[in-house]
Amino acid sequence: LLRTGAPAAACLRLGTSAGTGPRRAMALYHTEERGQPCSQNYRLFFKDVTGHYISPFHDIPLKVNSKEENGIPTKKARNDEYENLFNMIVEIPRWTNAKMEIATEEPLNPIKQYVKDGKLRYVANIFPYKGYIWNYGTLPQTWEDPGEKDKSTNCFGDNDPIDVCEIGSKVLSCGEVIHVKILGILALIDEGETDWKLIAINVNDPEASKFHDIDDVEKFKPGYLEATLNWFRLYKVPDGKPENQFAFNGEFKNKAFALEVIKSTHQCWKALLMKKCNGGAINCTNVQISDSPFRCTQEEARSLVESVLSSPNKESNEEEQVWHFLGK
Repeated sequence: LLRTGAPAAACLRLGTSAGTGPRRAMALYHTEERGQPCSQNYRLFFKDVTGHYISPFHDIPLKVNSKEENGIPTKKARNDEYENLFNMIVEIPRWTNAKMEIATEEPLNPIKQYVKDGKLRYVANIFPYKGYIWNYGTLPQTWEDPGEKDKSTNCFGDNDPIDVCEIGSKVLSCGEVIHVKILGILALIDEGETDWKLIAINVNDPEASKFHDIDDVEKFKPGYLEATLNWFRLYKVPDGKPENQFAFNGEFKNKAFALEVIKSTHQCWKALLMKKCNGGAINCTNVQISDSPFRCTQEEARSLVESVLSSPNKESNEEEQVWHFLGK
């Protein structure tokens, strides 16, 4: 099964929002589906504007105001705030339950649904919330190094790109690439590992101009930070796990603190791509990092994608998975 464009299956269609097209940064990035949605063989691959396959983890720039973004010159930042814009890859649309994530251990790092104990993973509904309470995703070209202890939390990294909770008013789509303003950060300690959660807002959100730092979230969206803290503390409890813990007693740190964390995780990613540290099972195959020893050609990238099985998972019951996704 091969599709192009935004995910079209019922279980992923829930993440789409009419009218978001003109606001998207997808002019530079497109997605292509392989396999059956809501199954273990589903993959969402990324392409650049020229139609060549890329890794969203490694090839999409971290900063929006990079001199070039996939070979296309970007507009000069208009003011200081626009110097603080980052690319965010949306993995999980707000109000949905399927745990979609960048496959860090697979070539070209497509988005897939997380599998645990042989089953697709869905997060439980934590009353009074339905699924994820933000558009959830990640910043490209960042990595929380499991071999490096964070100085502020005294815990090692969780071996993933840094997570982002986008708090804007629009429900975004899986695979969408948007520009976000960073507002603050929360330090979740997940089973002894540092798992940073950035708080950000889509720069094209109708209310984005109101938000400049973490205090603005409480001012204009009262209760949202408290709900975020409660959600992260409790979301694994239905699976029989204890409540999650936090550094700094659950205090949200401000934008300046968050930017330093982003800078640090970007440096860790650079070391990873230059083979200056042990990345373990992380797949560093990329198409556009010119001095990386893991760089591949466009032809090799296409061959990698073509090798992915595209037949439906016969052992899965798609209708059952869709109803599970809907929480019924």
